Amino acid sequence: MPYQSPISPGLSWYEATVGERPQYPRLDGDRRADVAIIGGGFTGLSAAAHLAQLGVDVVLIEAHRVGDGASGRNGGQLGTGQRAWAEELEADLGYARSKVLFDLAEEAKAHLLDFAQTNGIEIDYVPGHLSVAHKRRYLEAYRTHVDIMRERYSYPHLTFMDGRETAERLGSTRYFGGLRDTGTGHIHPLKLVVGTARVAAAAGAHLFEETKATHINTLSGKVRITTPFGSITADKCLIATDAYTGNLEPSTAAHLLPIGSFIGATVPLRPDSPVLPGGESVDDSRFVVRYFRKTKDDRLLFGGREVYSKSSPREIRSQIRRQIAEVYPDLRDIELTHAWGGSVGITMPRRPFVREVMPNVITAGGYSGHGVMLANFMGRLYAEAVAGNRERLRLLEDLRIPAFPGGTRFRHALLFLALNWYALRDRI
Repeated sequence: MPYQSPISPGLSWYEATVGERPQYPRLDGDRRADVAIIGGGFTGLSAAAHLAQLGVDVVLIEAHRVGDGASGRNGGQLGTGQRAWAEELEADLGYARSKVLFDLAEEAKAHLLDFAQTNGIEIDYVPGHLSVAHKRRYLEAYRTHVDIMRERYSYPHLTFMDGRETAERLGSTRYFGGLRDTGTGHIHPLKLVVGTARVAAAAGAHLFEETKATHINTLSGKVRITTPFGSITADKCLIATDAYTGNLEPSTAAHLLPIGSFIGATVPLRPDSPVLPGGESVDDSRFVVRYFRKTKDDRLLFGGREVYSKSSPREIRSQIRRQIAEVYPDLRDIELTHAWGGSVGITMPRRPFVREVMPNVITAGGYSGHGVMLANFMGRLYAEAVAGNRERLRLLEDLRIPAFPGGTRFRHALLFLALNWYALRDRI
């Protein structure tokens, strides 16, 4: 029977199709390490793999099983660049910094695919992505974006799609136009998680599941992490818990907020289905973004963020089916074989939050829906920093990320109101 995450509602299609999923033991007693990592998702596992390959003694703990958070339950889309378009970053940060951040993200994309190929991890990569406009007035910005990316950011893989081409490539007339990106694609994220864990363990990293960090502090230049089953004392620590940080570290909690993201998987589509004939992944222009793609066995995976509280699998199914019907009316009654949810960590400006929150303790997260690509590369950048080259990690540490307003008492209520306002604005 496929394993089901205890922290999110619903069995995911990823869990049902990942194949063999090794289980790692709980921590048993006190341990000493060069580096301790809290969190067994993309960032933590990538850091563990790269550090172990450098000969660093690494201990990683995960509160549940590796990949149980957003890393193993997301939409699987890589994306291009940072979460915001390059020209938006340029308006805020200037061209030089914006270009550096874009190039870093492009390296992250290449690194992910190269890491999987080099280590024999089958991630079901399919090239191609479409970004589509649900309002006609957005089209001019999309046209301009193509020119900017070609001329200023040396990215030749974007083309503008008019309404006719968009309808042909989507198999739907719901959208007015958009962008086609042939320089990116989508993957089976849990296969990448499981494969990265294997690489880390084979290189000598010590991985422990079902081991929750309950407290972290520094004393006399050392970091001590407490768990129910023992403690870890290390020279350095990476907090890579993102949306699942809880109250472990107050600065991380103040700057990152979890929001619910929900996905459904349909039965395989008919062989003559017009849906996504080119196999691209899709995201749309809503603030409360909808994202969808086909799997290798021709199911439609459709995701959205319309609910900001815990929901049951039954509720998720009805919500996702309603959204599918808006794009593909002929699929209004299609069966969903899987429906699941999880939490995604966001920041106020939708940029990663990377900080040294106490001596020798760095936190990294807040990828804001762009984590498949960025989170994996963050692990490599952290390993570089431990090895003595912190220059590239500092590019992200130096980003200005304000804390969410409202403090611990009110910020979730304020977020609920804000996101529902944006969801309403998307519909008018």
